[in-house]
Amino acid sequence: MPDTALLQRTELPRPDVSEDQAAVVLKEHYGLEGTIKELGSQQDRNFRIDTGEARYVLKICRSEYATIELAAQNAAMRHLAAQPDMARIPQPVLASGGEDILFVTINDEDYQVRLLTYLEGEPLTRRKYLAPSVVAELGALTARVAQGLKDFSHPGLERQLQWDLRRAGPVALHLLKSVTDQERRDRIAKAMVAAVKRIQPLAGKLRVQAIHHDITDDNVVARPDETGRLMPDGVIDFGDVITGWLIADLAVTCTALLHHADGDPFFILPAVRAFHSRNPLNEAELKALWPLIVARAGILVASTEQQLAIDPDNEYVKGNAAHEREMFEVATSVPFTLMETAILDQVGQKAPPFDTGTLGRLLPDIDPETIHLTDLSVTSRDLVEDNWSDPQIDWKVLARAAADTGVASTAYGEYRLSYTRTLSERSPATFALHIDICLPATTPAVAPFAGRIVKDGHHLILSSEAISLHLDGLDCPLDQGAEVEAGEPIGVVAGESGAVGGLRLQLCRDADLVPPLFARPAHVSTWSWLCPSPSALIGADLDAPPPQSAALLARRRKSFAKPQKNYYADPPQIERGWKEHMFDVTGRSYLDMVNNVTILGHGHPKLARAAGRQWSLLNTNSRFHYAAVAEFSDRLASLAPEGLDTVFLVNSGSEAVDLALRLAWARSGARNIVSLLEAYHGWTVASDAVSTSIADNPRALETRPGWVHPVTAPNTYRGPFRGPASTADYVASVAKALDEIEQAGEGLAGFICESVYGNAGGIPLPPGYLAEVYGMVRARGGVCIADEVQVGYGRLGHHFWGFDQQGVVPDIITIAKGMGNGQPLGAVITSREIADALENEGYFFSSAGGSPVSCVVGMTVLDIMRDEALQENARDTGDYLKSRLEALGQRFPLVGAVHGMGLYLGLEFVRDRETLEPATEETAGICDRLLDLGVIMQPTGDHLNVLKIKPPLCLSRESADFFAEMLEKVLADGW
Repeated sequence: MPDTALLQRTELPRPDVSEDQAAVVLKEHYGLEGTIKELGSQQDRNFRIDTGEARYVLKICRSEYATIELAAQNAAMRHLAAQPDMARIPQPVLASGGEDILFVTINDEDYQVRLLTYLEGEPLTRRKYLAPSVVAELGALTARVAQGLKDFSHPGLERQLQWDLRRAGPVALHLLKSVTDQERRDRIAKAMVAAVKRIQPLAGKLRVQAIHHDITDDNVVARPDETGRLMPDGVIDFGDVITGWLIADLAVTCTALLHHADGDPFFILPAVRAFHSRNPLNEAELKALWPLIVARAGILVASTEQQLAIDPDNEYVKGNAAHEREMFEVATSVPFTLMETAILDQVGQKAPPFDTGTLGRLLPDIDPETIHLTDLSVTSRDLVEDNWSDPQIDWKVLARAAADTGVASTAYGEYRLSYTRTLSERSPATFALHIDICLPATTPAVAPFAGRIVKDGHHLILSSEAISLHLDGLDCPLDQGAEVEAGEPIGVVAGESGAVGGLRLQLCRDADLVPPLFARPAHVSTWSWLCPSPSALIGADLDAPPPQSAALLARRRKSFAKPQKNYYADPPQIERGWKEHMFDVTGRSYLDMVNNVTILGHGHPKLARAAGRQWSLLNTNSRFHYAAVAEFSDRLASLAPEGLDTVFLVNSGSEAVDLALRLAWARSGARNIVSLLEAYHGWTVASDAVSTSIADNPRALETRPGWVHPVTAPNTYRGPFRGPASTADYVASVAKALDEIEQAGEGLAGFICESVYGNAGGIPLPPGYLAEVYGMVRARGGVCIADEVQVGYGRLGHHFWGFDQQGVVPDIITIAKGMGNGQPLGAVITSREIADALENEGYFFSSAGGSPVSCVVGMTVLDIMRDEALQENARDTGDYLKSRLEALGQRFPLVGAVHGMGLYLGLEFVRDRETLEPATEETAGICDRLLDLGVIMQPTGDHLNVLKIKPPLCLSRESADFFAEMLEKVLADGW
């Protein structure tokens, strides 16, 4: 039981000391002068002084605190600073007279004074989001400090402190007297009683040593790593150092993390794993951890209520009040058993799974061989188009299957697509912890094990010490509390004889818990241990096979050539899409903001039907005579400006560019091509030769063949000449290259560029640039190639072709990407004269280019674009999204510029808006964080510091808002 002095100390206000009075103390006793600023504290006064040469912290505390306790704090800091592999630790500074601790009187009150060195850095408190690596580092930091204090002793450590979790119960009881909100007081009291009840039987096995006892997001200082992410590397505020439970140190750290957890208590697990890996914990400590976290959260909330009643002007306490209430809400939102299991699982000490082989049959009259197992997974054939969004789709599929077979069941452990949530910043609960069975009504059920009947309305529980069975849809005539033996009747499936009934069943190892029906993917390991499969109750294997994403990725890396990269270091396995949404095998929905290949969006039913019908009729190469190739070629030619009336059909953008270069060579009789720096045109030998983007090929600038002449990139944002008035300067760069080719006595084949600077993030070319360049090129006998693979075909919204923005007509247009919505399809559109020039070198052939399926797909894409007004949507939604992104630039200095138009936008991140230093690492971190929030985004540009925003053209305004909001969340909360 805490003594009276301890309880009285919990009621003390901060010392009544102003900044001016602190300045006097500093000058008189330490000979220091400088700028003074008060720092927050609950019961002390802390002041930072900046002398211009160094910074210090002046700490003033009340005389009621024993001097030997302050001496212990100083000694602990010196002890830790001498340890190897230790975090940064502040050090005590002696007063002018050599004193470690001063005694001063201010306003007739006696106080104790210390001066410490100041640790540079930023606390983590105000960073709402902490990455798992940061959480882990905080756990590791706590472990290092605990290890460093293991052999430290001092008489001042044997103290009574309100924060000592060994005394949590009595201290909370005292503090609760100050909580005026009756409901809040009752909730805190109930949580504290439950926590202490779980801690008490473990207390004898909890190790005791010197601990810091306050390593929180407030009391660590962090410095940014190369990604701009704050990483903790220093520990301050040793005011709570004490001899206490080792596990309490980790409990304090984890409690502080809960207000960064976005409601997810599993958020702490990286800290637990990191602490345990450096400073292994015993089983009792691991089991005590979550109850201690609940206790710490309860004391924090109650203490804040009390302190505000005593010291209502304490801004530090008021500022932390909301955080502490959030910690308590998260800590009490889940059962103790769940978090105990999660913690043990995290360090590899989870108990063995329950042996369901000991259970009997629940429905002995049902032949397991007759049960049809439905498929409600992401790849289910019963889920077509968007019927998965129907709230009743699971039961409809189940009922149809039962009508055909008599008995049908859903699968346990299945990630159900029907439970996905589009435009959701967190992964929803999709993992089924139960099974539903459609079967004849009045089918009898018997107890699969001995237990007690518990009724909660229509919900029935058969409860035993080892396991509980939760049932819905069973008529049970037994009384509440009735004891039954295994095999005894417990009821019949509800409904009239001859009708179809439904039964839901679920197992749970915690008798006090009514479990959820579904678990979030990240929590599956814990929940599936608590709620094992009920398949044994039916006598059939009703378990869904788990995803094999990691094994599939390993197979990919084994047999798929390494240069063929995938997005993300740990990519989700995506197997389905709908419109602008993609779904991984756990049912997680992602907003697709990068897929310019699927211009219509994913899973378009009209396109699927058209392609399927043509596949059923014919697919071959274009040397055969069939209608689709003539119709599609004619339709493509009609989309081009007058004079460009001849079409080549190919497989890809790279092949289209490659063919365009061959046409330029054939038409001109020359070889030299002028291209732009920072550009990307493809992967064939010729298209790669004119590509100079070092993001795609780090050796691009040193490996260009002699016939390629790259000129200065007309990047009006970060190029050597900036703004719309830079046209003449960039044109001069082209003129210089053309003159050099001419002076060398060589001919010019042509000039190639994207009509909008795509790879750099959609930067528009300077006004009039193409008109002047095209004129110079044609005057020298060259042809002008417009690479529209990424920026054309309606994506700009305001223009169907990118070159329309410049008011020019090229000689050759290359297209691909969206024209097939993912089907391998590309094209070159040019004049008859240029096309015929190639015949001098023989005929041209592309095996799959212009196949019947590709042509039908291409025409259907154009039909859908017209019928669904997708170009207009690109214009309107793109303009709206761009305005939202530009608004972010008003708030966040990292946003340098928003490029592009329509649904081809580039958001460029810079560390400095004057120097335009690219924020490359930050951009990578932002993309990874966006994936966590349900948005697929990737960087582009030579510096990989631009978000390349090019979603399907069906992007809705709601989806545009979600993207902007998630981006805002990342920029505000961190990554």
